[in-house]
Amino acid sequence: MADDVPTDDLATDDVPTDDVPADDLPADDVPADEVVEALRDVARLGGFFALDTVRGLASGSGSGEERLTREGFAARARTVNERYGTAEARIGVSIAHLGLAARLWSPVLACALVHGIVPVMTTVEWAGDGSALRLAGPRGSRVPRSGASPAYAVAAQTDGVLQRVESHLPVKMAPRLLAGNSASALAGSAAQLLRSRPGLRAPLTALTRELLETGRLRGTGRITGPELTFRRRSCCLYYRAPNGSKCGDCCLAR
Repeated sequence: MADDVPTDDLATDDVPTDDVPADDLPADDVPADEVVEALRDVARLGGFFALDTVRGLASGSGSGEERLTREGFAARARTVNERYGTAEARIGVSIAHLGLAARLWSPVLACALVHGIVPVMTTVEWAGDGSALRLAGPRGSRVPRSGASPAYAVAAQTDGVLQRVESHLPVKMAPRLLAGNSASALAGSAAQLLRSRPGLRAPLTALTRELLETGRLRGTGRITGPELTFRRRSCCLYYRAPNGSKCGDCCLAR
């Protein structure tokens, strides 16, 4: 997975839940204070796991620049192009998309496994000029106590929100490239969580494998080792940037 570089209002409750049984989407039943504390705890893992919160704000309450807007994402994609010295718009969009995916997957995956809480990400927004995110009006759901997997709920709050962003990209992108970016970000987040919390190996491995068989992530790649290394079946295009290279999980890398 490449380093994080960083449409119409995308902060909406209308999140795609393809292949998601209704019974596997738990009700929002976690007090806001508990969601905030869970997010603060997993933020200590660093990097993409950091997700700030803003209390008392409903979806869409921030400025147009703060929400996950078409213009906001386009600006971040242009920043990527400038950073890597390339005029190929698809490179900037893909790498910005990959970074956004990692910032969605990481805190949700960690909260689900460490605290048994799935944060509701439909009010996520940009935290400032960079690529960091924050969650307005934090809410969350309990991981099902019946032993059912939280995979569908986690996917709805990560890949579902990501697909909303994809519906308003500034340039046309191959659907399997975007799905591969999401899968790569998931695997990278899971591997980092495993390094930080090795005691979670069994449930983390099981959940990651199940997520990679959920919805559009099915067929995007495969886990290749016990440390959750991954090989995707598509390419994020980073190698096409000047001085770029193939990522460790790239289908083009030997």
